[in-house]
Amino acid sequence: MEKIEHPYVRKTAFSGVLDKNLRSLEKRLGISISIRGNSLIIDGPDKNIEFAKYYFDQLQILEDKGYSLKPNDYIVALDLIEEGRPHRLEQLFSAEPLTFSRKSVTPKTLNQQEYIQAMQKHDLVFGIGPAGTGKTYLAMALALSFLQDKSVSRIILTRPAIEAGERLGFLPGDISQKINPYLRPLYDALFDLSLQEPAKSLIDRGIIEIAPLAFMRGRTLNNAFIILDEAQNTTKEQMKMILTRAGFNSKMIVTADITQIDLPHPQNSGVLHAMKILTGLKEIAFVHFNDKDVVRHPLVQKIVMAYQKSETKLQRHK
Repeated sequence: MEKIEHPYVRKTAFSGVLDKNLRSLEKRLGISISIRGNSLIIDGPDKNIEFAKYYFDQLQILEDKGYSLKPNDYIVALDLIEEGRPHRLEQLFSAEPLTFSRKSVTPKTLNQQEYIQAMQKHDLVFGIGPAGTGKTYLAMALALSFLQDKSVSRIILTRPAIEAGERLGFLPGDISQKINPYLRPLYDALFDLSLQEPAKSLIDRGIIEIAPLAFMRGRTLNNAFIILDEAQNTTKEQMKMILTRAGFNSKMIVTADITQIDLPHPQNSGVLHAMKILTGLKEIAFVHFNDKDVVRHPLVQKIVMAYQKSETKLQRHK
């Protein structure tokens, strides 16, 4: 056991992150941390202290370059350093935000940043990962950015409604009212980014179209930013259908959580099939998210990890 003094203390931000994340940082680093004047006192096993010193050195380098770290950034930075990717820290924290009428959107993890970069560079991108990782939200943000810049003339948001031929038939209203529960998450993301009235106006004018996947059949979608959400619930035939709808100057983003396939026969998921036959095509990007990319309530990350462990155990016993 050893105790060292490290000069990394920011009286404004770091003292704040200590209030919120001290226990988490201590647990992750396997040390105890206290503040003495303008220094950190780090106590613990020699190996852990050495890693903690390296971690705080990297944070100091970032801040010396003018980057202002928010409380969650300390955890994200630790994730990258533990993964052996400290050289990517500056790339993450230098990301330019996407700015809209209601808010600005900045990637919170490296995978989120790589997702945005992939969407900017490629015409077809698959975002694969658990709930809460920002797959749909970031795709929506980039779609609105493209629309603002007049890079596309419309946005098309679609998702499968796998129960449309069964339980929805008993619901009141016309087809749009029956299908609305399946499209609600797309509306939620849209209205969170844009003022409600302008967003409604764009929908009324057909510049933003939100529709079930079945409505895409037979169409050619030119000059459009297309988002297929919850794609794990498409069949192979549906996936082929939507992928071949893209026309000139169109971009398509496919989001999926392959741990939550609701099809009667999950092995027939269109996304699983597409991942097998399309991986390797340089024109297509696949971005994979994990539990560390979950940006909802911290408990969600723990829930995702618990389910992943359980599913891993089940697969081992099969």
